[in-house]
This record gives sequence, C-alpha cells and structure tokens, in this order.
Amino acid sequence: MKRIWVTVLGVGFLAVTTVAREGGVSAGYLKFWDEPAVQTRITEDIRSNRMAEARLNLPSVKPDSDVTIEQTGHQFLFGGNIFLFGDLKTSEKNKRYEETFGTLFNAATVPFYWKTLEPEQGKPRFTADSSYEYRRPPTDPVVAFCESRGVNMNGHAIIYGMRRWGHPVWMPEDRKAMEPIFEKHVKELAERYSTRVQRWDVVNESIDQANRGLMPDDYTYKTFTWAAKYFPSAVRFGINDCDMHGGPSKRYVEIIRDLIDRGIRIDTVGVQMHIFNPKESQRIAEGADILTPAKNVAVLDCLKAAGRPIHISEVTVSAPDDTEAGKTIQAEIARNLYRLWFSYPEVMGITWWNVADGGAAPGEPSYSGLYDKEINPKPVYHALNALINREWRTRLTLKAGVGKPVTFRGFKGRYRVTWTDADGTAKNAVFELTKDGDGI
Repeated sequence: MKRIWVTVLGVGFLAVTTVAREGGVSAGYLKFWDEPAVQTRITEDIRSNRMAEARLNLPSVKPDSDVTIEQTGHQFLFGGNIFLFGDLKTSEKNKRYEETFGTLFNAATVPFYWKTLEPEQGKPRFTADSSYEYRRPPTDPVVAFCESRGVNMNGHAIIYGMRRWGHPVWMPEDRKAMEPIFEKHVKELAERYSTRVQRWDVVNESIDQANRGLMPDDYTYKTFTWAAKYFPSAVRFGINDCDMHGGPSKRYVEIIRDLIDRGIRIDTVGVQMHIFNPKESQRIAEGADILTPAKNVAVLDCLKAAGRPIHISEVTVSAPDDTEAGKTIQAEIARNLYRLWFSYPEVMGITWWNVADGGAAPGEPSYSGLYDKEINPKPVYHALNALINREWRTRLTLKAGVGKPVTFRGFKGRYRVTWTDADGTAKNAVFELTKDGDGI
C-alpha cells in the first residue's frame, strides 16, 4: 500500500511526503499512529512549537518584485554519532559517510569514552597519528572535521560509570584515589577543547550504581562541579540516562532535580530510545503496544518536570531483517517517532545512534543504520531526509508590497533573503528566526 501525506504547515509552505508501505507495517500499527487526533496534534504542535512569524523590513525594495527566502540551517539539532569517522575502508565510503554531517545532520556526537581515549595513562589518543580503536576515532580530527562543516558537537561522555565502556583499566581500585584522576581528566578535556565542542554528556548512565562498578562517592555531583570549574560558561552540560522503553522514570527526574537543588548546572536532559532487537521491530510493526504515541508522550511529560530541554540522545531503530519489507518497517517507525519528538516543545534535538549497518557496538543490531554496509542510503535515510530537508525546511518566494514589511511563518533557524531594490540593485541579508517578530 502506498499513501501520501499532505501537511500544510504555514502560509506559502506545503509539505508533501510519500512513504511506500508495501509489505511494511500492519493495520494494528496504524491504529496507534494514524489515529486522526494523533496526527492532527503532531502537525499542530510542529507548527506551534517549531515555527515562528518572521518580519522583513525592506524599505527600498522594488514594489511587486520577488523576495526569495531560503532557510539555510535549523535551530533544532538533528544529529548522529560519528563513531565510524575515517573507518569505512575506502575513501569513497568515508566521503559518503562524512557527507551525512552538514547535509542531513547539523549535529554529531563525538566519542570521548575514557577507556579507549586514554588506554595508557598519560597518553590520550587525541591526535591523528594515534592507534586504531573500533568506533573510537582520535578526537582531534573529528572535531576539526565538524568545525569545517559547521556541525554542532556533543562530547560523549566525560565520565561513564559502566566499567565495560567507561574509565580505563589502569584506574586504581580506590574511591578516594580516583577523585584527583577524574578531576584531572575533566580539566584536560576543558583545556584542550574549550568551546570547540559545544555540548557534553558530563555524566552518562549514572542511575544504576549497583551494576556500574567502583566509582568515587557522589561522583555525578563532583564531575559536574569540576566541569563548571574548568569549562567556559558557554559550553552546555548534559546528563544522559534511561531508555524510553522503560516508561516514565521519576527516579531520573528526582536525581536531576536534586543535583540542580545542590547548585549543579544541568542544561539538557538526555533520554535514549533503542530498539535493539529486530524481533521487537517486527512486533511493533504488527501492532504491539510498544513505544506508541501515548507511551512516548508519557516519558516526555515525566522528563519535562526536570525543567530542562530534552535531548533524545541515542536512537536505534533496528530493521526486522535486511529485506525490502524490513527496511520499509524501519523507515516507517523512525518517521513517526521523529515527527512526534519534533512536535514536543521541550525536545531540543534528536541523535541517531549507528549511522551505518555493521557499525554498532558488539551485541547491538546489524540493521540499524541509515546506510547499508556499502554506505548506500536505505529507506530510513530517505524518510528522515524528506522530513529534515524538505517538510521541515522553509523555502519561499513572495511578492514585495508597497510600504509594507514582508511577513511569513517559517521553521526556526538561519535564513538568507534576497531581493531587488527600487534602483535595480540586488540585495541579500541573513538572519536568525527564533521567535515571532525576528527578521531584518
């Protein structure tokens, strides 16, 4: 079955998205997601929360001439982890992988896992000539690349309590002895990267301490304190934990609010959403009551009580298999989740986790990428691209009136405007649309 959505989001803006569903999701799945009230609410909330009224004052514009309006960047952060940077075996594949950042995605999560960043004490793997580690490229080249593309960066993570992924094997087995080593690590990252990395997961997955391994006492509080001491104030601090599968986590909110009450600056709250099991994707497609709109909203409503913007920080949507039907299911699930998350006012960004098939951590699914193993785009890539670069990007040509500003409603972000003055001179200007009334 093939269906076409036509969504009118603003004056002069018509979004048309076509999604093929041959052999894809079932009527049971559609019962949750195609309910008219659900889709109407999502569309209205996108218009209300992600768009604003712009006002362009062009006093010398030639009457009845064209004013061209082009959105060149999103305020919202659409990201992916960039863990396979430089690791796709051929220059052609590496180039296609890199092109994802700056075209589809305006943000990247850069791997700073301490265990592989500093496998030998005092010899961190920052520079391009460092040793090879799977999914852990040297960080300096990644940061430089993202800077060259204007890509916003999230450092993941300064401290990760789980021993398997977290701090190095040489770490002493003594809580007190760890503290100065932790502080030195925070200071070193701050001095090396300053404001070059705009955001950090200061602490990752700190709730389940019973299964994390030996750590300094109250290490989450202390790590945020050290981060505030050494990083410039412009750098944003995030905490990252939980999975939306588990439903609302009041415990997570309590921990965040306790840290804030104790004077800790937390700028964003990260929440994960991993469909790791291909069988679970199939069950969702068949209509199982899993990650439905209502369940997604319940989690976000709970996190809203923390009083901070929400980052959907790690997204895995595994395809049930590598068939065309399986790829279609992956695209459909991802498209619906992105639309709902984008509509929710407190969400500030969404980060896809494994960009390419076969590029996941051990034990994670092989078919969760936007690309296949040859870095060919899959249906899920096209679904997200249709949202990010077409449905949610404003491009307009309007006629200039006499003595009146040019107004339009567009998606929040960076814009370029071109017009012709009354004397025939071509003009252009740029501006940021973040709220009603912004413009030139």
